[in-house]
Amino acid sequence: MQISPSILSADFANLQSELDRIANADWAHVDVMDGHFVPNLTLGLPVVEALAKVSPIPLDCHLMIDDPDRWAPMYAEAGASSVTFHIEAASDPRALARTLRQAGARAGMAIKPGTAFAPYEDLLSDLDMVLVMTVEPGFGGQSFMADQMPKVAQVREAVQRMGGETWVQVDGGVSATTIEQCADAGADVFVAGSAVYGAEDAAAAVDELRALALGHAH
Repeated sequence: MQISPSILSADFANLQSELDRIANADWAHVDVMDGHFVPNLTLGLPVVEALAKVSPIPLDCHLMIDDPDRWAPMYAEAGASSVTFHIEAASDPRALARTLRQAGARAGMAIKPGTAFAPYEDLLSDLDMVLVMTVEPGFGGQSFMADQMPKVAQVREAVQRMGGETWVQVDGGVSATTIEQCADAGADVFVAGSAVYGAEDAAAAVDELRALALGHAH
């Protein structure tokens, strides 16, 4: 059960100290948005490269961008330990996942709430993680979509059936009140933004979320 706090909810003017606040987390979730794939613009390669040099924990980059086939490998080269592309934007997801692994990163595939998982099940052997979005990607602070839990369970079932080691990540509205149902459904990596960075003590919030998830581990 891993916690990946999203720096989308952090203070962008002080990212190094904000990463230090979550040094007890498993990952730092970095939301890259290009203003095209999603209607928001956040940060890109130069910032990821700088963060990778100072982060106390590995970077988990979630690319909400067009043309990830071209751009995603550069994030692996910039120092991201895990790089997740959106299946809706990738033209050759299997080749992209293999390229990410060759570049030394874990390869992740993200699916939006309206995207079905079944058509992509055969990609699992080339994926280290599947991210089931529990909000529409683009903005932080949105409310959790419980109707995505059957999809989380579907991904977990497929991973188990194929005997794989693929992680199942959830992102969007994950908090102390929603994380247990995510763990119950089969998620094992949890992205939390405001639930961590909105807390007085971010590290304590990370510990609390991990304990709640562990209590519901499969």
